[in-house]
Amino acid sequence: MTNTPLVLDTNERFSRFEKVEWWDQPRLRNARVLVVGAGALGNEVIKNFALLGIGHVAIADMDMIEISNLTRSPLFRESDAGKPKAECAARAARDLYPDIDARALVGNITADLGLGWVRRADVVVGALDNREARVFINSVCARVGKPWIDGGIEVLQGVARGFHPPHTACYECTMSEVDWQVINKRRSCTMLARRALAHGGTPTTPTTASVIGAIQAQEVVKLLHGLPALLGRGFVFEGATHSSYGVTYPLNPDCPWHEEVAPIDAINVRSDQPLGNVWREAERVLGSVDALELGRELVSELECVSCGQRRAVMRGIDALTESDAVCDSCGGDSTPHFFHTIGRDRLEQTPREIGLPRWDIVWARRGERFHGFELAGDV
Repeated sequence: MTNTPLVLDTNERFSRFEKVEWWDQPRLRNARVLVVGAGALGNEVIKNFALLGIGHVAIADMDMIEISNLTRSPLFRESDAGKPKAECAARAARDLYPDIDARALVGNITADLGLGWVRRADVVVGALDNREARVFINSVCARVGKPWIDGGIEVLQGVARGFHPPHTACYECTMSEVDWQVINKRRSCTMLARRALAHGGTPTTPTTASVIGAIQAQEVVKLLHGLPALLGRGFVFEGATHSSYGVTYPLNPDCPWHEEVAPIDAINVRSDQPLGNVWREAERVLGSVDALELGRELVSELECVSCGQRRAVMRGIDALTESDAVCDSCGGDSTPHFFHTIGRDRLEQTPREIGLPRWDIVWARRGERFHGFELAGDV
């Protein structure tokens, strides 16, 4: 035998896919997908995207890898313990498919993910394990008009479902009164009580994750090809009895996310420049401006429940730590005060100073009319 070097033909790599009549590999190669969550579900989705030849994948996650993650996360190794999940998942995706543009966004999605990432994606995939994060992603996708595929798993059960508000039912349309009570209870709590209510992860298996993650990836492929997909509908996987079934979600007429999507312009403004730049651009477009609306709620100050001391913080709630919650005067617990609009009194401040991440989107409001502005100077 001779040691003839192996020459890889990149066109050959996807030749089996292209036997599918409707398959368009260049379309997948040019696609941009945002995956929110790089745990068990996210691992399966990202792995499948690399195998499918999805060209651009951004991976958002704030957590570090623990040894217990290795039983459900095929992209991680023991040597990855203590490293960011997003970075290790991106590296593993590049190992599987060297031509993939896999980018890690390490941070909390509600506090650190600029909404420009969502707007520039063709599809968003939610691989999340809590309601608040899903509510946030749902609201952002509704604001920028992007479809998203949600997945959830627990032991031998799971669900994959798609949403594209305002065209279909959205995640909030599926929420029960109990779901809202849980969210509102945590939101109204003091800072330390919020931390105490945080759960430590949902029990699941790698088999369930692989089933739901595969369905999510498959729905993305269908969406990218313009095929009918799981939007406004879901697939409930019952692994214990195999009594799986499909479900269609009715649109809730009281849900706020079914108005037409407001136009959004990319402007050459950075997050370290005054908000007055956005206001002036908005006046040029709208004629006059009543207020700037944010795509997330921020904390303006913390108030001690014991002594009443107030401290300005200007950050997202999930960017605050337990030490932030403790009053530096009496040691008592603090409760947050939220804001989500900007008036003329704050135009000298920058988006960064009020707690917005890089590459975010701000909406200007004049009466009932809205217009979005993507802070593209950060790109």
